[in-house]
Amino acid sequence: MKLDDRIKELIAVGASVTANYQPCLEYHVGAAYEAGAEGQEVAQAIEVAKTVRKGAASKFDKFASSLSQAALQGTSASEEACGCGT
Repeated sequence: MKLDDRIKELIAVGASVTANYQPCLEYHVGAAYEAGAEGQEVAQAIEVAKTVRKGAASKFDKFASSLSQAALQGTSASEEACGCGT
């Protein structure tokens, strides 16, 4: 199955929300409309993405707190590099 441009842009809208990237969100909302998406579809894509982002942020915050506690105890969670280039 091949995704049409409308669906691709709705996915991009959701990805933009989860990435917290406003210029990308503005662009993809416009592109979604141009591809034939309706306002309700765009709004739903945004709301679903907000829910995903909220859940992911909550899990990440719990993980970060566990590392914070480990740091206070003088331990390290991992010695492996993350690949971010720092």
